This record gives sequence, structure tokens and C-alpha cells, in this order.
Amino acid sequence: AVCRTNGFYSLPVNSWFALRKAVQPLVKRVCDTDRLVCSKTCLNANDIAFVIDGSSSVGTGNFRTVLQFVANVTREFEISDTDTRVGAVQYTYEQRLEFAFGQYNNKAELLNAIKRINYWSGGTSTGAAITFAAEQLFSKSKPNKRKIMIVITDGRSYDDVRAPALAVHRQGVIAYSIGIAWAAQDELEYIATDPDKEHSFFVDEFDNLYKYVPKIIHNICQEFNSQPRN
Repeated sequence: AVCRTNGFYSLPVNSWFALRKAVQPLVKRVCDTDRLVCSKTCLNANDIAFVIDGSSSVGTGNFRTVLQFVANVTREFEISDTDTRVGAVQYTYEQRLEFAFGQYNNKAELLNAIKRINYWSGGTSTGAAITFAAEQLFSKSKPNKRKIMIVITDGRSYDDVRAPALAVHRQGVIAYSIGIAWAAQDELEYIATDPDKEHSFFVDEFDNLYKYVPKIIHNICQEFNSQPRN
């Protein structure tokens, strides 16, 4: 139950008398937070909103690559109404709610819904999209879930991103920014929760998005494990 790849969490002991020899290795594992990132508690404790750039500069093929990235991140979490829930917004000048938190409550349905998102094409109003995600998704978050927003963009926004990002940060949303190609570094840093280097990533082309999937999962879980417990 603790971890899906439980080799790290199982400790074979040959006899009752050998238990005392297992104490030190066990303590080392428990204290090794880097290896605790696959804790199932982390993977079932979130409301995650993907805010996806559907502007004309993305293009149909690259948009499918973005959706694959969204699916790859989603696949790592335990999905159900009582575990992690995922919602998605696509934006150009306008915004469209693709699906809400809890609309798809098993992983197979959710992955199919991601695959079915239709590319929109248009301008780039990232700030308005962040505000829209706050209103349409995070306003309906469960109080016991961490609120995580992952914004994906390939260019500079036509509107201000700083104020909308600050507003969602103040609402307790942990924001990640994923910039591709012509994305503006200053905007990615405004969107991202501090520290920026843990929450903001840039790739020069869409085909390299997949490289950041493990890093994002690692950071989400590391942050979860470092939070104080009541």
C-alpha cells in the first residue's frame, strides 16, 4: 500500500532473532526522503489542473505531443473521486473547460478524455486562463487535497500573467510552468510557485517534453513529503 514498486519498502528478515540487525537499514530507508517520493499518499492527495496552450503557434502535431505529456504525468497518480482528481482547461484568447475535477474517476476514462481534447487554435491569453482555472476548477477543490496547477505554454502571453498567478498562489495553489520554444522566461517564473527552479521548466522543442515527467512527479512528491504533519 505504501509504494507501487515496493522493493525498497520490503525488508526480508530470516528469523525473529535477526530483527535487531534490521533496525539500522530500516531507519536509513525511512529517513531517506529521496526514495520516499513514490509514497502512495502523495499520489492520491491532489487536485491537479492542466492549463493547456491551444494557440495557433502550437500546431496540431505539437498539440498531440502536449496531450501525451499531460497523459504521462496523469498516469503516475492514483485516480478516483477519493484519490487524485484531474481537470483540464485549454486556452487561446478565450478559455474552454475540457473536463472538471471528478468528471472522470478512473484512470482509463481520464486518459481517454485527455486524448479526445480537440486543438482549438487562436491567440495566447495565459493570465486569463489561470484566472479561469481558479474559477472553474480550484473553486471546487476538496479541502483535504493539495491544489496543483500545471501551465503549459509555447509563447509570450498577450495579457498580464503576474497578477492572476499571484492570486492563485495566495489561494494555496502550487503552480508549475512548462515553457516550450518561444515561451517567455520571466512569465514562466511569475507563474511558478517559489522556488522557481523546482516549479518552472523549459524545453526548446515539444518532443523534449517527456524528459520532465519524472522530475515533475519527483518534485510534487518531494514537496508533499517535506510538509509538516499534524
